[in-house]
Amino acid sequence: MNLVSATNLGLVGVGGPTPADPARRDPEELRALAERAGRELEGAPALEIARWAAETFGDRFCVTSSMADGVLAHLVSRVAPGVDVVFLDTGLHFPETLRVRDEVARRLPVNVRSIRPRMTVGQQDGQYGPRLFNRSPDDCCQLRKVEPLERALTGYDAWAAGLRRDESPTRANTPVVTFDARRGKVKVNPIATWTQRDVDAYIARYDIPVNELLGRGYGSIGCWPCTRRTKAGEDPRAGRWAMFEKTECGLHV
Repeated sequence: MNLVSATNLGLVGVGGPTPADPARRDPEELRALAERAGRELEGAPALEIARWAAETFGDRFCVTSSMADGVLAHLVSRVAPGVDVVFLDTGLHFPETLRVRDEVARRLPVNVRSIRPRMTVGQQDGQYGPRLFNRSPDDCCQLRKVEPLERALTGYDAWAAGLRRDESPTRANTPVVTFDARRGKVKVNPIATWTQRDVDAYIARYDIPVNELLGRGYGSIGCWPCTRRTKAGEDPRAGRWAMFEKTECGLHV
């Protein structure tokens, strides 16, 4: 298979430089905060980790969600009502995923921000050729996820993600708080130590919106062209980019 590269596509710095943020805290200050919190909050309840982030960063803290469920959005909203929830609307999501997004926006005290790529799928096909996700999924993710996230995180010093250590071997050492050196921001993973049983219990207790595909054999849900059902014994993310040596979209590196 003849794969294109990010360099060939001109994806490095796509969309131009991110504008300077005059309210941004010093990256070294953020690094020190993250390193200390990572040590002190290891083993703390998820709600306490979320509360620390909300109190430390205020409105410069947001949540990111793939809308597999509304667990993280609900958890953080308990300590930060009205928190921004960033959803990357790639244009290639399952309809079930968009329904969860809409339900989270309707039912929870959060502000859902749907961030779209600079190009529609049709425009991307015209510029780079059709079905880029089949030829070079890294480049497709760069265009439709990574670059939009860079734009979305402008104006925030910290962001929360729903990564869990039990999801795959590549996430087994996920810290509860870390410094994202590439973005110069604090990354918070409040439910890093949760198991699937913990997630299921939280969903049942609070009647959280859940993506219907999780009940149809999908262990992890991304864009429809790059997601398949998982088989018995596979880790939850085995159905992502199954035809490639790829386990992450590039958001969490």
